[in-house]
Amino acid sequence: METEATPAEREYKEGGAKATGKGVPVYVMIPLDSVTMGNGVNTWEGMKERMQKLKSAGVEGVMMDVWWGLVEREAPGTYNWGGYVELLEMAKQHVLKVQAVMSFHKCGGNVGDSCTIPLPNWVVEEINKDPDLAYTDQWGRRNYEYVSLGSDTLPVLKGRTPVQCYADFMRAFRDNFKHLLGDTIVEIQVGMGPSGELRYPSYPEQNGTWKFPGIGAFQCYDKYMLSSLKAAAEAAGKPKWGSTGPTDAGHYNNWPEDTQFFRREGGGWTSPYGEFFLNWYSQMLLDHGERILSSAKSIFQDMGVKISVKVSGIHWHYGTRSHAPELTAGYYNTRFRDGYIPIAQMLARHGAILNFTCIEMRDHEQPQDARCAPEKLVRQVALATRKARVPLAGENALPRYDETAHEQILRASSLNFDGEEREMCAFTYLRMNPDLFQADNWRRFVAFVKKMKEGKNAH
Repeated sequence: METEATPAEREYKEGGAKATGKGVPVYVMIPLDSVTMGNGVNTWEGMKERMQKLKSAGVEGVMMDVWWGLVEREAPGTYNWGGYVELLEMAKQHVLKVQAVMSFHKCGGNVGDSCTIPLPNWVVEEINKDPDLAYTDQWGRRNYEYVSLGSDTLPVLKGRTPVQCYADFMRAFRDNFKHLLGDTIVEIQVGMGPSGELRYPSYPEQNGTWKFPGIGAFQCYDKYMLSSLKAAAEAAGKPKWGSTGPTDAGHYNNWPEDTQFFRREGGGWTSPYGEFFLNWYSQMLLDHGERILSSAKSIFQDMGVKISVKVSGIHWHYGTRSHAPELTAGYYNTRFRDGYIPIAQMLARHGAILNFTCIEMRDHEQPQDARCAPEKLVRQVALATRKARVPLAGENALPRYDETAHEQILRASSLNFDGEEREMCAFTYLRMNPDLFQADNWRRFVAFVKKMKEGKNAH
């Protein structure tokens, strides 16, 4: 039997020229550097030609990063939308819809980052003056990808709080592109952390700090996070727990069994202190998401756009009891606790879509000694969104042009639970680049888009 689509899911699919009923619309991410540092469109003619090709392939639309570090680069409250005006106009001319990502993070240093776009100059200036505005690990290593959520509500950015800066940016975007909202621009994805994902920067690749499949490290050692931890410990009547995060959780590239905290038997994660800490750490991330979503929801209300949030597909060591890499990223998901239901419920409160990565991966393609299980993880997240009645959208985590990946995406885009089909509301393909347009890859991609639009039932 099939469940009725929720109003949000139905509206997403019908928000276009026609309701396709079954089937999943495909969007394509355009290059990260589509807008240049000089606020123009990168390779203008090439972009027009590629949009034309995407349209002819039956692609629904494109996803583009709207970089905080480009638009509000020079001074607080001074927004330069150059490049975006032209890109959005181009999408409109080609009758392509747009998923606009409010990218409040730095580009450069992560998987697939092909260019460097720092945070706005004046934000970097403030972080240089007060390095505790950056996420920090237990060895004092600072991460400059995104302003630490520990300072979310403090007026540390030239008199404004980070959350106010994000809200002002979104409001300026809305006011500037009002004429395209709900028609060309159909979705606003709100960046909430590194790589635009709701997570801590627990696995930073820059300078070789972390390598797959290391467990990563907790990012709660800036003074603002520590003062919140201290207050939480005092409130719990355990002031001793408030002085530091776990000190026995190993290094970025350890495996769970190498550490006292994450090991399966008697690991610290199961102790009263471990549970207290993990509850606090994951709740801080949920509260951060809630604050920004509340702003986004009120700013874009009645504008005819969906709001979405990206959750990272952390599939390595998923087969272990402690799920260490998920814990360090802020997802309190273990063999004994579902960490994705609270995230889905938080999104449900604001009518947002959960956008999940690693949809293209198969368990057996990943290193089994690292207990990778992307398919099981995708299923768990799909189940959480079903319980919370939140629409689910997907992305591939790494570029893939082969039919095996396409088949896997097709399969994951419509999962069966107790005889009920759970269909994604949209899929975003990573990414538009020269490889995609290579003849064989393009032919396979066009066939894939067609199958996605027809839906699994057609095959």
